Amino acid sequence: MCQSGPIGRNIIIGLDGVPFRLIEHLTAAGTMPNLRDTINEGVFLQMASSVPAISSVAWSSIITGANPGQHGVYGFTDLAPGAYRLRFLSFNDLKVAPFWLDSRNGRSIIINVPSTYPAKKLNGALIAGFVAPDLTRATFPPSLIPTLEALNYQIDVDTEKAHQSKELFLRHLDETLKTRIDVYRYLWEAESWQNFMLVFTGTDRLGHFMWDAYEDPQHPFREAFLQHFRRIDQAIGEILERLTPDDSLVVLSDHGFEQLEKTANVSAFLRDQGFLTFKHDPARSLNDIEEGASAFALDPARIYVHTRDRYPRGTVKEHDISAVVGELVEALSSWEIDNRRVIGQIHHRDDVYHGPHVDSAPDLVLTPQTGFDLQAGVRSHGVTQKRPHTGKHTGHDAFLIARGPGLTRVPESLSVSDVLQTFTTL
Repeated sequence: MCQSGPIGRNIIIGLDGVPFRLIEHLTAAGTMPNLRDTINEGVFLQMASSVPAISSVAWSSIITGANPGQHGVYGFTDLAPGAYRLRFLSFNDLKVAPFWLDSRNGRSIIINVPSTYPAKKLNGALIAGFVAPDLTRATFPPSLIPTLEALNYQIDVDTEKAHQSKELFLRHLDETLKTRIDVYRYLWEAESWQNFMLVFTGTDRLGHFMWDAYEDPQHPFREAFLQHFRRIDQAIGEILERLTPDDSLVVLSDHGFEQLEKTANVSAFLRDQGFLTFKHDPARSLNDIEEGASAFALDPARIYVHTRDRYPRGTVKEHDISAVVGELVEALSSWEIDNRRVIGQIHHRDDVYHGPHVDSAPDLVLTPQTGFDLQAGVRSHGVTQKRPHTGKHTGHDAFLIARGPGLTRVPESLSVSDVLQTFTTL
């Protein structure tokens, strides 16, 4: 997929958590005229997200062109080997190198891609995105840090502000977006580069806390919701003006969004059905799991059979795994809350994952029905939970917009793992 000499530059702009139908609406309504012009000059497709449809897995798939079974990332967290202690995955856990570490692809500027912390040395510059705790290890080269501090660069929106007041949250959202745009402008001009990747993640935070502002035309914060997208479109317009005829542009999201109606806890369901048992009630952590437990769940809805060869207190033998999976599927298929089915799809490991790291994959991954969100925290007493969110992820309606001479003919059936294949120059 690489070429001997660049004919133009590659630009990738990410809008985290933005669904295809929202882009359809905002471009048709004139809220995002620059993106509308890009669509008119290229292609605009609905795209499937990763399984599960969360940013850590999806962006890892986008930047590597690999399936999770190849790159090894199945969530934001995983269990430490040989233990029940949860740990956050980092960029060091990615088993396939992202495109910018291939020396044949030229110099790259990478801004705010989720799950790229800690920053690694590259030919170019990188500022890691969520979940980077600070700029010190999130930035390469380190000499860039004083400039970022002078620009008051914000790695992410402080979502705790959304719990205090929506006005405070929106103010910080705007401040974070401004610094993101300031830094893109600086690096675009200050550095020479072949590849430029910029991800806006405030769109995902806005979707989680204020999706109802989009769905309800009379919502008091609807205009603020739309204004955030207008400002991003203006930045895209700037980028379009900076492109040459030889440059290629992709604008995309990692997953979609929809209205949240109910949050259901998978761990509580497994406990109530007898699959998951703990030493203490309520459980303090997954480390309280008992030997008799046959399955457990990790966020957002990854289910693992509690096998004796993988886990310290696991008792399920290898030849019994398929029987346990069958029992899980039967129970989950009939799970209802308020006379509504909770689970839309049950993905079996071997049906969605392939590659050398499939052995560490979950046995089942759940996709909820419309309106339901799934969580797996073990401290929950009830199957249903109350959360401050009004929007939740979807997996079927990410989007991709592409134009430029360095792109192949984009197939109509596309997933996040296929994005790099749309470039002839990566």
